[in-house]
Amino acid sequence: AGVHVVTPSLYSLYDPRSAPPEWVQRLTGAAEDGRAALLVSGVDPGWANDALAVTAAGLCTRINTITCQEIFDYSTYDQPYAVRVSCGFGGPMDETPMMLLPTIPTMVWGGNIRLIGRGLGLEIDEITEEVERLPLADSVDTVMGRFDKGTQGAFFLRVIGWSGGRQRVIVEHITRIDPSCAPHWPQPDQGVGDHRVIVDGDPQLTIVTRADVPGGTRADGGNTTAANRLLGAISWLAAQKPGIYDGLDVPLHPPLAPELEATRWS
Repeated sequence: AGVHVVTPSLYSLYDPRSAPPEWVQRLTGAAEDGRAALLVSGVDPGWANDALAVTAAGLCTRINTITCQEIFDYSTYDQPYAVRVSCGFGGPMDETPMMLLPTIPTMVWGGNIRLIGRGLGLEIDEITEEVERLPLADSVDTVMGRFDKGTQGAFFLRVIGWSGGRQRVIVEHITRIDPSCAPHWPQPDQGVGDHRVIVDGDPQLTIVTRADVPGGTRADGGNTTAANRLLGAISWLAAQKPGIYDGLDVPLHPPLAPELEATRWS
C-alpha cells in the first residue's frame, strides 16, 4: 500500500470536482503511481461546512436555505499574522485585508458550497460575496497587543451559492477582535465561538458545535476536531482505490484501525 495523505491546507481541493483540472490530473496521476489516496478537509472549511450540513439537511423535509456559520472572537487567537494581516484586524478601514479581497472568499469557501450542493442534488449556478466591516469604537488590548480605536474591529462575510436564481447554500463568518464590536450581529451562545449549521425549512433546524481542549482556546478545540477528522480517515482511505477524495466521500465515523479504536476510550 502507498502512503496516504491527509491535509487541511489546499482550499481548492476541498471539492476536487471543481478544482483546477491541471491540479486534479497531476495529483490523480501521482496518487495512482504511488498507490495512494488524498483527502483535504478541515473544520471551516471542512466537516462543519460539508458533511455536517448534508447530515442536517437529511433531518428536514423542506429546505429554503442552508447556512454554515462561524462566529468567533479573534482576541483569543494568538496568531498575529493571520489576525492582523490576513483578516485585517487593527488595520485601516480604507484598506481591504487579504482575506476579504474580491474572489478570495470564493476561492476558500466556494468548494464547500459546491460540495454541499452536490451532496443534496443541487446545481450551484453562481457564487457571490458580501462583506461588511466595522471599526472599533474604543481601543482594546489582547494577547497580541493593542488594537486601536477606529481600526477594523469586526467583519461579517457571506459567501452565497445560488441555484435557479435563489440563495440556497450560504457560508457566513461573523468575526470580531473584541466582543464589544458589532454587538447587533449574531453572537456565540457561550464563550468565544460557535460553528453552526442553520436550515431554514421544515423544521427550522440549528445545530451548534463547539470544541474545548484542556488548557487551550476554542480555536485549539476546533483545530483538534479537524486533525481528528483527518487522522480518522486514514484507515478508510487505505481501503480505497488510489485517487483524490472529499469530505462527502469519507464517512463522519469511518472504521478505525484496531490500535486507534483501542485508544479512543479513556
